Amino acid sequence: MYSTNIEKELEFIKKNSSKNSNNYDIKIDFFIDFDYDKLDKNKIYFINDIKKTCIDYRLRFLDSKLFKGEFPNSTIEKIKKFKINQRLNTVDLKVMAPSKLFKLKNSDDPLLFCDLGNDYYYLIDKWGNDLSYFRKISMWPFKSLKNILFSIMLISFLVTLILPNGLFVYENSPNTEFFITYLFVLKSIVAVVLFFGFSLGKNFNTYIWNRKYFN
Repeated sequence: MYSTNIEKELEFIKKNSSKNSNNYDIKIDFFIDFDYDKLDKNKIYFINDIKKTCIDYRLRFLDSKLFKGEFPNSTIEKIKKFKINQRLNTVDLKVMAPSKLFKLKNSDDPLLFCDLGNDYYYLIDKWGNDLSYFRKISMWPFKSLKNILFSIMLISFLVTLILPNGLFVYENSPNTEFFITYLFVLKSIVAVVLFFGFSLGKNFNTYIWNRKYFN
């Protein structure tokens, strides 16, 4: 079964953004509390790249204290090693994972980061299973209002195409019949989306990626 390694996807987004911005022209004095020379530069990520990854895959980026799963022993050892290398007793940890992992004990590709300051984060570990290969595609409609409106219109058009003729009869005017049927299907799908959207308290990816509340 196809799957997506979210760490590699994050690396890909970082590589593309570094070509178009100077976010990764990092200087030693960026991180006051950390020993820059002991940090793996490939594991440092800017907040914009983390945000884009979360929005594309409908993930959340929250404090580790809100994470309801358990860190694997290997991850705990990496945290200890990171603290020793940096000569720190405490670090501010963040987790990137699907929303359900902040409520349920599960393992579906969480990533653990340390806050370096100045909107930079250090990737400490990744564990669990890779995300579904189709997650990015299936979550695309929920990225923004524009995306979901386009998706609703497209789905309505496709549904109208497969419906049998004669649902609305307009003699000698097949185009009018198709248009009226399309509007009927469109209104029906909009009603379903609004009902489930409001009743379940759902919101768009751009608003929930770093939001600690359910809705």
